[in-house]
Amino acid sequence: MGQTLIELKNISKTFPGVKALENIGFSIDSGEIHALIGENGAGKSTLIKILSGVYQPDSGGQIILGGRVVESLTPLEALQSEIAVIYQDFSLFPNLSVMENIALEQSVKNNDNLVDWKAMERISRDALDQLGISLDLNTILGDLSIAKQQLVAIARSLANNARLLILDEPTSSLSKNEVRKLFDIMHSLKNKGMALLFISHKIDELFAISDKFTILRDGKYIGTYGEDELDDEQLISLMVGRKIEYTIYPKNKRTEPLLEVRGFSKKGNFRDINFTLHKGEILGLTGLVGAGRTEVAQAIFGLNPADEGTLLLDGKEIINSTPNDAVKAGFSFVPENRLQEGLVLSKSIEDNISLTMLDALSGKSSLINLKKRKELTRNWMEKMDIRPNIPEMITSKLSGGNQQRVVISKWLATDPKVLIVDEPTNGIDIGAKSGIHQLLRDLAEKGLGIIIISSELPEILAIADRVAVMRRGRIITEFFCENITQEDIMSKAL
Repeated sequence: MGQTLIELKNISKTFPGVKALENIGFSIDSGEIHALIGENGAGKSTLIKILSGVYQPDSGGQIILGGRVVESLTPLEALQSEIAVIYQDFSLFPNLSVMENIALEQSVKNNDNLVDWKAMERISRDALDQLGISLDLNTILGDLSIAKQQLVAIARSLANNARLLILDEPTSSLSKNEVRKLFDIMHSLKNKGMALLFISHKIDELFAISDKFTILRDGKYIGTYGEDELDDEQLISLMVGRKIEYTIYPKNKRTEPLLEVRGFSKKGNFRDINFTLHKGEILGLTGLVGAGRTEVAQAIFGLNPADEGTLLLDGKEIINSTPNDAVKAGFSFVPENRLQEGLVLSKSIEDNISLTMLDALSGKSSLINLKKRKELTRNWMEKMDIRPNIPEMITSKLSGGNQQRVVISKWLATDPKVLIVDEPTNGIDIGAKSGIHQLLRDLAEKGLGIIIISSELPEILAIADRVAVMRRGRIITEFFCENITQEDIMSKAL
């Protein structure tokens, strides 16, 4: 390892009614991949935002950068201090070109008044060359895959000469091959002397890539450990304060059909999809990334309707041409990307939970009954154990697990018959996962039909009653989730 690049001392952060961080202190060396680990709500996101200048820490804390002591950073100071953050949503501009996304921050950093396009091209090519990749600089970013957008985000950090690169859940939307390529790049950057702070909930990935582990729990510093000082079980125990394992729920063979999907096809996405969801059943839909799982779910919900096929709900044919049609028929859909598609992050918990119920909360005057809205919100916050129990709290300040509970609450408030959940625990720590799993099982026991799309096979085997395996846009086989293994599923998916 190299010299200490950054050191934190006594970093605390208090929000109204919430102590998010309390006296956090550790250091990161150059040439090191340092994992930051903790349950949702442990304070990881708050700490990242302090390092990037988005939040200011409470008084008394210190950030030491190359021997320079500061109490807080602004976003521009963090950029000038060569700290770069790649958030889960990348914080890029999808309507701008690859070149503009890579080099624009450099112009801001240098306070340039005019855009030097030749310099931007040179900076962008140099950054991509360092990564050993080739991209058309004039391509609009939004036209690229998620994996390539992430490479653009990393290239942007290199263009800014970042010495500390913070990667927040960088593998959440990547295939296994894309994860391997990302890890190769991370190793290359480490060997060049860069420090990387890596945040992930995937235990196997943490051990595959990290040199050190710093663990937070409930906003407090638990400790920093070398890669040879921990195993999976010890890491989880330190992270959550208890031993956590997937609970394997009893499997139910339901017989009363609820939803029947017949001959569903959409050109370029999927074809001839047939399955039945029974009342009180959890049906898992799995397969490799790109197999068409999400596209099928979106078609059922009317987001991206199928070209042909039939939907039967309680034996009656329905047509979901739009999401509004689907909601009226009794469907709810929790999308994979809760940050962009599931929540209005700048609004309160109350605003988000009541969003699907505005018509029901409005009287003849079309004015929202504020008392009913507050009662609705408090009811669902208690049912779903959303913490902290502050309806006015801005949703962006919640942990990932609690954000997911808000999204699910919003849709359960519509009293659906069918709940579709895409990657229900994506970006959620192992402790919060068990709570989401229990919630879904409880809902199924009350008669709700649930379709879950998940890339995590242990999750499918733990909570689903049956699983349908997709490959290249088709359902290849179905299993009853008893006495089958991950290998059984993967052999079909591959």
